[in-house]
Amino acid sequence: MSRPETEHWYHFATEDIASRWETNLEHGLPLLEVTRRRKRFGENQLTQAEGETKLRIFLRQFQQPLVYILLAATALTVVLREWVDASVIFAVVLVNSVIGYVQEAKALKAISALSKVLNSEATVIRGGQTMQIAASELVPGDCVKLQSGDRVPADIRLIHQRDLQIDESALTGESVPVEKNVAALEEGTPLAERANMAFSSTLVTYGTGTGIVVATGDHTEIGHINKLIASADVLETPLVRRINQLSHLLLKVILTLAGLVALAILLRGEPPVEVILAAVALAVGAIPEGLPAVVTATLALGVSRLARRRAIVRKLPAVETLGSTNVICSDKTGTLTQNQMTVRKISTGARQYDVAGSGYEAQGSVSAVTPSEYAPVDDQQLVEMLRAGLLCNDTRLVSIAQGVWKVEGDPTEAALLISANKLGLTHQAANMQYPRRDAIPFESQYQYMATLHQLNQTQSVAYVKGSVERLLPRCEHLANGDPLAPSAIETEVAEMAADGLRVLAFAKKTFPAEKTCLDHDDLTTGLQLLGLQGMIDPPRPEAIQAVAVCQEAGIKVKMITGDHVGTATAIAGQLGLQGRRNDENTGLFGITGTELEALSDRDLIDSVEDIAVFARVSPAQKLRLVEALQSRGNVVAMTGDGVNDAPALRQANIGVAMGIAGTEVTKEAADMILTDDNFATIEAAVEEGRGIYDNLKKFIAWTLPTNLGEAGIILVAAFLGFQLPITPLQILWINMSTAILLGATLAFEPKEPGLMARPPRDAEEPILSVPLMGRTLWVGALLVIATYGVFAFKKYLGVELESARTAAVNVIVMGQAAYLLTCRSLRHSFFQLGLFSNPLIWLGIATMIGLQVMLTYVPFLNQIFETQPTTWRPWALAFGTGLLLFILSEVDKYWRSAGGTHEMS
Repeated sequence: MSRPETEHWYHFATEDIASRWETNLEHGLPLLEVTRRRKRFGENQLTQAEGETKLRIFLRQFQQPLVYILLAATALTVVLREWVDASVIFAVVLVNSVIGYVQEAKALKAISALSKVLNSEATVIRGGQTMQIAASELVPGDCVKLQSGDRVPADIRLIHQRDLQIDESALTGESVPVEKNVAALEEGTPLAERANMAFSSTLVTYGTGTGIVVATGDHTEIGHINKLIASADVLETPLVRRINQLSHLLLKVILTLAGLVALAILLRGEPPVEVILAAVALAVGAIPEGLPAVVTATLALGVSRLARRRAIVRKLPAVETLGSTNVICSDKTGTLTQNQMTVRKISTGARQYDVAGSGYEAQGSVSAVTPSEYAPVDDQQLVEMLRAGLLCNDTRLVSIAQGVWKVEGDPTEAALLISANKLGLTHQAANMQYPRRDAIPFESQYQYMATLHQLNQTQSVAYVKGSVERLLPRCEHLANGDPLAPSAIETEVAEMAADGLRVLAFAKKTFPAEKTCLDHDDLTTGLQLLGLQGMIDPPRPEAIQAVAVCQEAGIKVKMITGDHVGTATAIAGQLGLQGRRNDENTGLFGITGTELEALSDRDLIDSVEDIAVFARVSPAQKLRLVEALQSRGNVVAMTGDGVNDAPALRQANIGVAMGIAGTEVTKEAADMILTDDNFATIEAAVEEGRGIYDNLKKFIAWTLPTNLGEAGIILVAAFLGFQLPITPLQILWINMSTAILLGATLAFEPKEPGLMARPPRDAEEPILSVPLMGRTLWVGALLVIATYGVFAFKKYLGVELESARTAAVNVIVMGQAAYLLTCRSLRHSFFQLGLFSNPLIWLGIATMIGLQVMLTYVPFLNQIFETQPTTWRPWALAFGTGLLLFILSEVDKYWRSAGGTHEMS
């Protein structure tokens, strides 16, 4: 057969589906036809994109501007047969490339994880027989049976169903199972409202159904998500972008300075070898060889810190990205909320009650809203309504760990179990006292469930729960005998709905004791209204605080959910989300997926930052929202747990997956995984990210003046014809040893006060800001002057060249050690930080001084590095230079602070 052109299967009547797919509902497809269709449509599996080879991933680690500079320096030292220099520089490149390879080799497996979703079984009718087959063997036109506990194996148009409910939260974000029916729907019905469809990878929670497979593999809704993941761009993190900018700048500066040095020496008539030697010396001096290693070490340390705070980072640069994030797009269900339906308000028609506590723990209380002569336990109508919620209920709650519950059935019914528990009623005791005789299961066409119970020797009672619209017209009066006021009940329902509560009505009807069978005709009239229960999936208390901290830090939080817009905006209000208000200024403005689809790209980009709630959105729309936010220059973090979140997670600057409720697809697409599924952990990760970037900036602020000073020493020698105060090998010693023993200790600096009170960093701000460039210039110039001063003084005293150069090396190292102390903060004075808040600083300085003593006085090191022992006077000059540099830097910070500017701003 040829594949039907339309994909709007929800739009067609059930009798048309079978004829269009040329199948039989009783006998299914003939076995030979199955073989033909499998050849035509392929396996029910997702196409996996070809991945890069391991060799390509490894070689790509070398394709970075900073690495190009280091490789060029290696090549120059090889030309000059400076084997030690060449080996050390290349070793740095190699180590960093291996680390990058290991991190990237574990990433970007989302499509592979998606294919695993389909590795399940299906119950299918073929050749007149019902059989179990692998889901991958399904073909379009197959007749599939579904029952509670099944994972839907393909996209299926439902033909028959009985009380069928499917959990589609992983695909649409809907927080409660969706009640299914078989009626045809209008064309253009949103994905989350296609009640006559069962989608691949979703989970049947209740009831049974039969349907015809209308899409398999890449043509399913989850297959469309697969394509979105493959098409989403993997963006550079702000850190990678800034390091690349700095590297390009360094490349240009080094090449320019090397050219000037070569030209100056050639003009003096020096031989070509001297020209090359001077150029190599400048390159080795100007290149911050320790930068890649320290960046990697700092990020790795950040990974360790985040792991202790329940956040697992899969890609090193992601550690820093959260620090510059200014928008967090968060799924609602299970991320900002507890994913545990909870009764919050109860009404008996005569009295209203608030229910304290949240989630599936029975801790909490029921208390009257207004003073009443009845305590809750004395209000017999309230007690009976809660008992009705226990008895008219087929759900069980199972404890699988301390504080962790598994719902076997409907989350709504689970909430009713807990609300009754809070008044001391239990499911087991109620069923023993009032044994069930019959039941009418929930059906979408009736919108209620009813159970019949033996009340006493002379009476039976039917308890009914369902929608207010269906039960209220069937009620004659309240259960306590008071007259029924429908308008007052409808007002209470509207007030609960305005708070985002899902409202269920409860009623009863008594029968003679011999009544043992219940049908719908028994419940058309004569019911007594027991009352209402309003429930909601409540926000996490810690999420409320975390949202407040994020917004205070200048980070906008957006809720992107598949839930109803009213529920979503109510939760957003409880969370304290900031955004544009509606016309009546009574609540946050929310937009639905249908409204979003109608917006042009320009209209969406113009309004996206002002809207706090996006409801009923599809996976493609989530991706579009992230792209719209990024087009305005935002650094976007996207959190989520469902398959539907994966494309947006990969497109975002950083994707954050939930470790407990998250699917494997989401985890593989994400940069970071939260092991506690807690939005509050994101706030902690933002704080860590900001601290990590601070420490990287401190290292760069510390290392660049040294490199500039060393390059300046070569420039002065080239243009003025002076002898080099330090050799290329000595420069390499300084750069590598100080980077490890001094600079790397800045990675362990504790977070500075007021870190989360700062606004987010501009994603386009370069690492080398104007104030930092100014400091780099004057610190580098001071090091040049001090080095030449000490070198010239030693030469004036008539000492040998090696001794003078040793003194010059010590001046540079002591200057760096002193400057390190002031770089512990680019905002606050060294004395405000606490002398021993980072003891590794002092350990690094002491070790570095010890190495310099060895370099100066140990014979075999004298031979390797061309050094020579000195007297105490050069040491005094070196320490004096360091003290002067420290004082001037602290004065500079004080002056900038008084003027309202900072190095970091």
